[in-house]
Amino acid sequence: MKTIPDASALSRWRKSSYSNGQGAECIEVADGIPGAVPVRDSKDPHGPALVFPAHGWTSFLAAVKGGEFGN
Repeated sequence: MKTIPDASALSRWRKSSYSNGQGAECIEVADGIPGAVPVRDSKDPHGPALVFPAHGWTSFLAAVKGGEFGN
């Protein structure tokens, strides 16, 4: 995992489909970076973003969808 200090200039960011729409607990991911998935807090778009290897992000999403982290 790496950090990008200001990732606001990256391509299009999209908000999590699990976002509650009220501005709390939202993350955004950026598409179009081969082999990597930048993730940021939607409440701080000019703040840092974490960059995960694509395979790690895919595994994380599968675990979340599979209920491995509880509610």
